Amino acid sequence: MTARGENDGTGLGDLEPGTNQRGQLRSRIADIAWTALCVVLALWAIWSAVGVARGATAWAYCAVAWVLLAVALALRVVAVRRRTGIRPSYRTGTYPRR
Repeated sequence: MTARGENDGTGLGDLEPGTNQRGQLRSRIADIAWTALCVVLALWAIWSAVGVARGATAWAYCAVAWVLLAVALALRVVAVRRRTGIRPSYRTGTYPRR
């Protein structure tokens, strides 16, 4: 991009290999995918719980939805802790102070 905002035809710009944006791209896409999965599972769980409350006999779908949501959220927390380095101390079992 030039000073006027016109495209100078050099390619992807900030997403070229070796840039910070390129390095963060994978984690950003993973964040979007995890968020979408958790939203869909939460909507399914709530929808099925409302159906069970109204007298539907699909309680198994409700249980499966809540279990899958719990697993997805737990995996999401583990992934964020791995990426950011937030881990409890193995000796004391407490989180480090920053």
